[in-house]
Amino acid sequence: MDNQQIRVRFAPSPTGPFHIGGARSALFNWLLARKYGGKLILRIEDTDLERSSRESEENIKDALKWLGINWDEGIDVGGEYGPYRQTERLPLYRQYTDKLLESGKAYLCYCSEEELEKEREQAMAKGETPRYSGRCRHITEADKERFAAEGRKPVVRFRVPENKDIVINDLVRGTVTFESVGIGDFVIVKSDGIPVYNYAVVLDDALMHITHVIRAEEHLSNTPRQVLLYEALGLAIPEFGHISLILGSDRTKMSKRHGATSVEQYRNRGYLPEALVNFLALLGWSPNGEQEIFSPEELINEFSMDRVAKNPAVFDLDKLNWINAHYIRKASPESVLELALPHLEQAGFVALPVIGEQKKWLTAVVATVQDYISYAAQVVDHAAIFFADTVTLENQEAGEVLQDADVPRVMADFRAKLEALDTLEEAAVQAILKSVTKEMKLGGKKVYMPIRVALTGQMHGPDLPKIIVLLGKEKVLERLVGLANA
Repeated sequence: MDNQQIRVRFAPSPTGPFHIGGARSALFNWLLARKYGGKLILRIEDTDLERSSRESEENIKDALKWLGINWDEGIDVGGEYGPYRQTERLPLYRQYTDKLLESGKAYLCYCSEEELEKEREQAMAKGETPRYSGRCRHITEADKERFAAEGRKPVVRFRVPENKDIVINDLVRGTVTFESVGIGDFVIVKSDGIPVYNYAVVLDDALMHITHVIRAEEHLSNTPRQVLLYEALGLAIPEFGHISLILGSDRTKMSKRHGATSVEQYRNRGYLPEALVNFLALLGWSPNGEQEIFSPEELINEFSMDRVAKNPAVFDLDKLNWINAHYIRKASPESVLELALPHLEQAGFVALPVIGEQKKWLTAVVATVQDYISYAAQVVDHAAIFFADTVTLENQEAGEVLQDADVPRVMADFRAKLEALDTLEEAAVQAILKSVTKEMKLGGKKVYMPIRVALTGQMHGPDLPKIIVLLGKEKVLERLVGLANA
């Protein structure tokens, strides 16, 4: 990167949930800006008036803040190149549209939808790629008056230069060449006066002095139109970098059938933002080495566009869960409990708010199970043993454990020793278990496993003394008596 200050932007359309792909684009821009001491601008592209909403805009901002992706200019923050919503920039766009019309680089087009559809059908019937024929390129003033009298509202079309190669030196894909002959004169302003994406984005990026446009691969096909507009307006062309698509596990474009696709869904399930950032950074970018767990600071230091891959990135949920489990294990039980509480409430295990001794006990429960979970919503499944009124055996094998001939003696001895305890502490419980094992001259598995199954219905899980202390003496004895009477 040269000595100019890098200015990048993230410019989402607020038309629905904030997609994981958008978060990855925002992250790459943020990493590039932070790596080189540049600036990230957050701009909202809301010219799709029917689908855009302030609710979606808030969702995007909240998600970015939660991920730790902060911006230096843009909505909420301000800056000298605002406003930062496209619908607030309409007068500015008109100035440039007038210049293009006056210079003959754009023209008014009065073609009706029916006429355009007929053109498309004719082209497709010939096996050609549909493109505008240019029929309004040379209409007279008399034609314009006649069309206006008929009530037709014109669009503004850009006059595409003929027989021109548009060469893009992409930071990810290398040199990509497009031919203008395949483009056709395209609309830059709709009949309602609202500029289309390809036009507004050029003016916004140029006037906000964006130096690098890092965005999804699907925008690559838009780039030749945008380059032609930069040239026609005499504006500086930024460097482009088109990052790969994110595919699902079946290597098709990621969609709802692959599971959660929005940042909010992962947040609600109890994933940690630092884990999601770590995971998203590795979607289409590879570090220089084998390291896979990165703090945001490490990502900033390591990140570079020359290690961004051309090939599609596969969204591997197992890898996300592995990364998130790492961060869950490092997190405090208190913070994991906060993430799990909505799920515990939904399961009917707790009523919010939780305070005092109940909160202390729940924190201990979370501390006991957090090494076994990948995200906070899973606390419900792992903690269910502490809330259940009855024990449900997880499988036939667990039931067979309780059929062993030594089980009645083990249970009776353990129950008697437990009843004699004044206070239930892990060390005391561990001593009882060892005592039963020694006195009965049995292997540990013959003692620990049936007690575990009797109390939880499961053959594996957290340390048995921890489970017993958290269940409490009364509930443990109740379950053991229930087993004896079964």
